Amino acid sequence: MASENTPVNDQRLLLWLTLVLLLSLAAACTAPIVDHTQPSTSTTPAATAITLASLPGGSDELFWWNDTIFYEIFVRSFYDSDGDGIGDLNGLVEKLDYLNDGDPTTTNDLGVTGIWLMPIAESPSYHGYDVADYYGVDEEYGTNQDFVRLMEEAHKRGIRVIVDLVLNHTSWKYPWFVSAQKDVNSPYRDFYIWSEVDPLHMGDPRYRDPNYEGPLSTHGWHRCETGYYFGYFSQSMPDLNYRNPAVTDEMQKVIRFWLEDMNVDGFRLDAIKHLIEEGRQLENTSSTHEWLSDFYSFYKGIDPEAMTVGEVWSPSTEVVKYIGDQLDLAFEFDMAWAFIFSVRFKDRSKVLYAHRLITERYPSNQFATFLSNHDQERVMNELNEDVNRAKVAASLLLTGPGVPFLYYGEEIGHVGGKPDENIRTPMQWSDGDNAGFTTATRAWRPPQRNYYQVNVADQTDDPESLLSHYRRLIQVRNAHPALRLGEWQEVETEDKRLYAFLRHRDGDTLLVLINLGDEPIDNYSLSLEESSLREGSATEIFTDYTVNAPTLNPNGGFDNYTPLVELEAYGTYIVILE
Repeated sequence: MASENTPVNDQRLLLWLTLVLLLSLAAACTAPIVDHTQPSTSTTPAATAITLASLPGGSDELFWWNDTIFYEIFVRSFYDSDGDGIGDLNGLVEKLDYLNDGDPTTTNDLGVTGIWLMPIAESPSYHGYDVADYYGVDEEYGTNQDFVRLMEEAHKRGIRVIVDLVLNHTSWKYPWFVSAQKDVNSPYRDFYIWSEVDPLHMGDPRYRDPNYEGPLSTHGWHRCETGYYFGYFSQSMPDLNYRNPAVTDEMQKVIRFWLEDMNVDGFRLDAIKHLIEEGRQLENTSSTHEWLSDFYSFYKGIDPEAMTVGEVWSPSTEVVKYIGDQLDLAFEFDMAWAFIFSVRFKDRSKVLYAHRLITERYPSNQFATFLSNHDQERVMNELNEDVNRAKVAASLLLTGPGVPFLYYGEEIGHVGGKPDENIRTPMQWSDGDNAGFTTATRAWRPPQRNYYQVNVADQTDDPESLLSHYRRLIQVRNAHPALRLGEWQEVETEDKRLYAFLRHRDGDTLLVLINLGDEPIDNYSLSLEESSLREGSATEIFTDYTVNAPTLNPNGGFDNYTPLVELEAYGTYIVILE
């Protein structure tokens, strides 16, 4: 992020000159061996020059992430390049053109400009959220060199990449914890949270000791041969002790490694609200906020344009407290629920209320929106596998304010419900064996049973498919600053099935109409008290239907405006008002 007194373009020029200088120094001398005081068998290649000019920019005073549409990928399930049944980084590189081929004149790619990778570091689990080596790519996915190549290829196509960073805990197989649980005198003992006696026993005097800073919880404590340790999420995921400054020092080395050596554009921070407990308060504590404030200064000091988006699974009133000086973005879970509710019940009230609140509370567009993710039922399951409803949900996500995130396969109607493994099944590329995901006899997990009918190949040339709907929405969003950066303004109408609003930015004003219902709407009108409009021409750009222009009142608003005689069932309309 640029400082308040530094123009964004000047900052980018300074960043570019700094990169050139670093590359020149690297070429003039032998690359040193980097000592991170961490066990790692992986060799990290030197940083490689990238084409910064092709990346999303950051229009006006806002940031590059506001010009970005992100796509969440579980590498294990995206594409297998070597036939072992497990997706890998090289497989992702092979499929980058599907996401964005780098040519803005083509329309057969999805058009996303950002990727969020679920954990790719060494881990004993399939999901990777228990890290065993912060400095090494999991060998099932490839090598550190493969990752740097992915960054180069993504940047060539104008795609920025952020990676999952798990700060709250490590794996119990992490060398720090292996040492700590064996020896109470280990230098890593205080890297974790310990109790010599069972913390669940209410006779423990530390429950009455005001100096005791550990979690006073009946949840999360686990026994081992040298005592009890705290792991909020699992016995195999011991929490790190951020009251110990040495832990922060080590994690700062991790952050610097991924930003400087691996060239990432930022991080998705897992479970960040649980970082530091205070007695019986296990989330959203003042200590967590304080630590993140220092963390923000640290990573911005390395790269002012590095971005963080946090998982703060709490109501919006708690989430917004993290934005601006601790995190750049955080996921809006209340907004995601409102999307699904309004689509399911054909009623705009929930999404309208959510948009009112977040636009009032957050800095302009500094929040992350989504429909579902790797921890939730897939949106197609929530909508009873109704493609038309899925199109409406996509329209709400990609025309509304905030920074949108898509979960892989969402654009084709990928299904999946709990348990979590079934939400993270292989991407369905075709109706071939294993959904075209792998040449192995078996994938790490079978694809969903409907992959014969629901796959990329079947939808890619069908103009009425869900995939085509997503592509058109993304193309329009990428083309119009009003959708990416603009302010949101409610447009009044009586029919609750119709959601109408304006997005406007520096003379670019779009009227969005979304029919949430399964029947046409032919008796409606729109009202707007005031706006910045001064003329009344109108052009529909999503369906290419001819629309009526509004008659503007002296305040730039309109009364009893009917752009089209009839709005189709589940129809989406985007009208340029000039």
